[in-house]
Amino acid sequence: MALELYVMRGCPHCADLREDLAFDGRDVIEHDVERDPQARARLHALVGPNALVPVLVEDGQVAQIGRHGRGCALGPG
Repeated sequence: MALELYVMRGCPHCADLREDLAFDGRDVIEHDVERDPQARARLHALVGPNALVPVLVEDGQVAQIGRHGRGCALGPG
């Protein structure tokens, strides 16, 4: 199964989820939505203009938004 993780630098929830996935031995393709405008556009298409990160996508479907009910606001920009 293909896993994609949408993140922002400095988001502690992104770092925690990344660490959880690594601990579980899951291979993840990571997208930094601050540095990659195309990734940001894909994220907005998946979850709307006021997205939170981290967002975990599995086989093209959103599997998780945030971590334990918490996330960092991305905003519409």
